[in-house]
Amino acid sequence: MTFARVRALVVVGVLAVAAVIFVVVAIVRDTQRGAVAGETCAEGQPRANLTLPEPKEVKMKVFNATENDGWATQISEDFKNRGFQAQKPQNDRKQVEKVAVLRFGPKTVGAAHLLDAYFLNEAETQYNPKRTDDLVDVVIGTQFRQLATLTEVNQALVESGQPDLPPGACPADAAQ
Repeated sequence: MTFARVRALVVVGVLAVAAVIFVVVAIVRDTQRGAVAGETCAEGQPRANLTLPEPKEVKMKVFNATENDGWATQISEDFKNRGFQAQKPQNDRKQVEKVAVLRFGPKTVGAAHLLDAYFLNEAETQYNPKRTDDLVDVVIGTQFRQLATLTEVNQALVESGQPDLPPGACPADAAQ
């Protein structure tokens, strides 16, 4: 085999390996979020916003469902200090024997997913398809100890992945 043929084979081989690497990287880093071609929403089907928002875009209200007076105020202030839009906190009527409960509607699926990370994905999520506001209710339960640090939040988000589409909903960016 001549030197020219060897050189040509090496060049073709390097280009083939580079092409495979390029395709794999493009597939892994694909961040397109949206409907698959042809995916449509049925009439009246709730459109779930699965986008993870920045904390400053999240509206929330903290409820204290424990016997610890002042927890809702303290935790609400903690969330405000982290950049969230926390409304005036309140007490819940009945005690919750969990870390937290997140109540939300279709507009706040991504926001609830983000807030769940602040409870290390241990909060119970309660999706209500009929809810039309852009507010997430955070009910603090008796097993709550403290909010996660930013590093722990980032790890919890990586572990949980993208928000799941709630049952009976379609993605907010799907075709009509």
